[in-house]
Amino acid sequence: MQDAEQRRTSIPRRLVGGLQQPLPPLASAAPVRQPARSAVVRDRAGRRLYAIDGIRLLAALMVAVHHYAGTHRVDQPGNRVWDRPVSDIMPTVFRFASYGWIGVEIFFVISGFVICMSCWGRTPRQFFTSRVIRLYPAYWFAIVFTTAVLIALPGVWDRLRTRDVLLNFTMLQSGSGVMNVDGVYWTLWSELRFYLLFLVVVWSGLTYRKVVVFCCVWGAAAMLAPISKLPLLELVANPEGAWYFIAGLSLYLMHRFGQDLLLWGILAMAWLMGQRELGIRIDEVEHVSGWRGSVLIFTVFLLAMVAIALGATDRVRWRWLVTAGALTYPLYLMHYAAGTTLINRLRDTMDARLLVVSVIAGFLLLSWLVHRFVERPVARLLKRGLDTSFARLRNAGA
Repeated sequence: MQDAEQRRTSIPRRLVGGLQQPLPPLASAAPVRQPARSAVVRDRAGRRLYAIDGIRLLAALMVAVHHYAGTHRVDQPGNRVWDRPVSDIMPTVFRFASYGWIGVEIFFVISGFVICMSCWGRTPRQFFTSRVIRLYPAYWFAIVFTTAVLIALPGVWDRLRTRDVLLNFTMLQSGSGVMNVDGVYWTLWSELRFYLLFLVVVWSGLTYRKVVVFCCVWGAAAMLAPISKLPLLELVANPEGAWYFIAGLSLYLMHRFGQDLLLWGILAMAWLMGQRELGIRIDEVEHVSGWRGSVLIFTVFLLAMVAIALGATDRVRWRWLVTAGALTYPLYLMHYAAGTTLINRLRDTMDARLLVVSVIAGFLLLSWLVHRFVERPVARLLKRGLDTSFARLRNAGA
């Protein structure tokens, strides 16, 4: 059995196992009706937001440093990673790294923003295809890579049974009550549930009104789910992550259509509910950071996203940020189990701080290689295959 830390990070709090939910019908989207807005807003909405790529990489680095030098697990005597409390080895690094877990919540907010932006004007088929080719190539490689590392270097993490590793390739293992190959994969379960819910809105045709209604209905369901005692509602509503995604959706509406009191109200509600979720996570999972500091970091991030949404960073067009953003997903998927295993083997060979920096730098390089030689070619193959499959379905229906 894996230790308590792995169990906590593998399956989200309050997660209730259930049947895998089928995808809604892939029908053509209704015509998109957009409110009349100024040309400036429409032009800004069509540009790439380089600043978001930078924030995504920053969030991934926060999570990586946290896992290496800021978790409750690595601060215990005799832990398998450092063998002694990391706060004794590098106290200053630990003090800052203990807040790095907030990078996950930052990912969720950005996901809400980016998914809404990338889906506008697309059909459900295009949305489904874009998510498959974005999520699965690097994920499949990460499973193979992490499993190989755990086999070659045992002693820190126990690897799963072969049948459970194979189920992980579906990305639906949490819905079947099966452990993740790497504990960080639990966030993908939250992402998938968000995609399935938002697919319904995409299917009906994205408009300002429909996204606002979706935010309100989902938020209400997320508030009621914990006290409803209805496992299915709790599974679908995803109260642990819902308000972060909703914050991202409201921010994108600000970006595309401009700010108004209703959007500020949705964002304020998301902040209020989010700060409560931060406290619950500290109490139940993290145990190493304070609520005030966590809320401060989260608030600063939301204000940065507001600035991006309202166009304050439109002049930021550094091309290297595109590459930085591309490294984020592979880095997140591969860094935890394999990285802590490497630290276990190398901890007596160099200064602890230099070791953490070296391991992160190594995974950044590996992430670029995965993006260049795995994600890109496999995504092209998947897109070609899915386009052919959907064309056959369309022709068969006709």
